[in-house]
Amino acid sequence: MAGRTQDPQREKKAASSGSARADGAKTTTGRTKTGQASTRARSAASAGTKAPPKKSAGAKPPTAKKVTGADAATRVDYYREMALIREFEQRAGEMYQRAKIGGYCHLNLGEEPTVVGLMTALRPTDYLFTNYRDHGYAIARGMGADRVMAELFGRSDGVSKGLGGSMHMYDASKRMLGGYGIVGGQIPPATGAALALTLQQKPGPDADAVMCQMGDGTTNIGAFHEALNIAAIWKLPIVYVIINNGLGMATTVEAASGEPELYKRGCSYRIPGRRVDGSDPEAVRQAADEMLNDARENRQPGILEVMSYRLRGHSVVDPARYRSKEEVAELKEHDPLPPYRAQLVADGLLDEKQAEKIEGDAAKQVADAIAFADSSPEPAASTLFDFTYATDVPNASRLMPGDPVLPAGWDREPVGAGKEA
Repeated sequence: MAGRTQDPQREKKAASSGSARADGAKTTTGRTKTGQASTRARSAASAGTKAPPKKSAGAKPPTAKKVTGADAATRVDYYREMALIREFEQRAGEMYQRAKIGGYCHLNLGEEPTVVGLMTALRPTDYLFTNYRDHGYAIARGMGADRVMAELFGRSDGVSKGLGGSMHMYDASKRMLGGYGIVGGQIPPATGAALALTLQQKPGPDADAVMCQMGDGTTNIGAFHEALNIAAIWKLPIVYVIINNGLGMATTVEAASGEPELYKRGCSYRIPGRRVDGSDPEAVRQAADEMLNDARENRQPGILEVMSYRLRGHSVVDPARYRSKEEVAELKEHDPLPPYRAQLVADGLLDEKQAEKIEGDAAKQVADAIAFADSSPEPAASTLFDFTYATDVPNASRLMPGDPVLPAGWDREPVGAGKEA
């Protein structure tokens, strides 16, 4: 078995140490196949859901189920946030088709419970780094649907002042430091942020932690493994969250990964991992909360694999022809929102009228966000280089002497002004 020690004494010690952990969901190097199976079972129990089976592009995720621990108001709030993200992403897709949004546009459709569960586990002082599928995370982190939509429109009132667009949501006040368009680009800076925390704070229940979100395809790049190694040897307070939606663009996880159970990818670095059902926001929050607390108090990095499903193509322009007709016909069965809504109604936490009001409020909020984005001004040309450097430097791009392309004063006076024809 990969990563298994050849030293019997060391193996015995590793197995003993692993079984002594309170969180039975963790997997470590040196465990037998039987031990790993029991670990997966304990992981499912601690997360409040059955361990999902290996997932292919056509596999059906488990339906949302009631999980104890979240009170009635919290569960309704989860649905309210999920309904908002769903409405936002649907309308964002429409706005893209109307050419209101440029560049690439990746949606969280189908991943709303995952987003909400993860973001409710984060504290306001924790740091968040995400990949390019970041709209829902920005909204759930509290940036406001209006400012997120304005960013999609490339307007100055956007969260990144219109300079980032769909893939680069950023708000230092919310400690969301991207939105990264390059696959895996968020992993090194997220790991660096965790290192900075170890220099600034002592471990404990009040310490901060870092969450680094990525897609399943990111686990095969070098930076992922380099970061895991550093996080392990320096004991960094970071949780790497892998959103496993079964597909890296058009390639299944099984076709791209020698170890398709991605929560095990940290075994070589003795980083514990666990897997959770992404259609259940309560289970996601519980799992993320436990791993973040372990990172805060024990400086234990971890891997959380969230089994999810995207209802659209990789991006808005992806027709997803790699999905069979049967899969396309079954897309509604993969949608996690109707089962969660139905569960709330069945549990007496909502009636149909109340659920419809939540959905109507979400529709109005997003319509207002679109109107806000439409009326927001475009960034001034003079701001083009304002964020090239963190601080002013004498050789900033627009101040380089003798630059024939950008002469001094280009941003203050129209070209040709004051000259005779």
